[in-house]
Amino acid sequence: MADGPRRDTRGIVDAPDLFAHVCFRRRAPAAPLRPYLEHYWLIDWDLAEPYAAHVVPHPSVNLVFERYEAKNGTPDRPGRAEVAGVDPRLFTRKLAGRGRVCGVQFRPGGFRPFAPEHAVRELTGRRVAAADVLRTPPPVDAVLEPDDEDARVAALDACLLALEPRPDPRAALAMAAVDRVRTDRTVRRVDRLARDTGLSPRSLQRLFSAYVGVGPKWVILRYRIHEALERAASGPAVDWARLAADLGYSDQAHLVRDFTATVGVPPTVFTPR
Repeated sequence: MADGPRRDTRGIVDAPDLFAHVCFRRRAPAAPLRPYLEHYWLIDWDLAEPYAAHVVPHPSVNLVFERYEAKNGTPDRPGRAEVAGVDPRLFTRKLAGRGRVCGVQFRPGGFRPFAPEHAVRELTGRRVAAADVLRTPPPVDAVLEPDDEDARVAALDACLLALEPRPDPRAALAMAAVDRVRTDRTVRRVDRLARDTGLSPRSLQRLFSAYVGVGPKWVILRYRIHEALERAASGPAVDWARLAADLGYSDQAHLVRDFTATVGVPPTVFTPR
């Protein structure tokens, strides 16, 4: 995998508008953590008016530290840490006043070594107090209080290293299978992915349930939608029929249906600012 965090905006609905309202950046974790993590993501905001952010989630578990303040600087919501399982729906979060979020995006399949007692399917569609999932309570103040970004990253590194993740061959297999879906457009069917990973379709389903939290068919569909969303954001001159064929859809109507169900608007009328 790459040494640094990825630079694309896949999954973010209207990324330019989001970046105009919040300070968003990604940071790389410590080297021992990189086999399991995509990146850290840090967001700070100070808004005169409320703003709603929308994201089509990746098939990843996130560890999220967050703090919200009213405009007068008083805590509107105490700092807290939660484990957010894969969200099958469009994620929408309304931001107001001032706030800070420090997040850990695990690689799909990469969370289980940090919490081996929990099948990842138990977290799907849920946000759970991190202390209820992780063996060591996370240091909420150490992560959220520093204004220095490097100090926040160091606190995240220390938190995750303290959990002592150990190599797990099945986690590695799950991560490799999802990477294959993400990077190889020819993988459009579960039976093809099962053959590529040396598993039966049933065994692949069980692996994804325990380590990813959603099934392989869902992951294939989600990365198709990410690609379509990225194309929609690139401008109006998109050949949707051709894109549907490139993504393995039988016709444009099927792409439009899946896109609309996920994002909330059809791709042909998606007009980012």
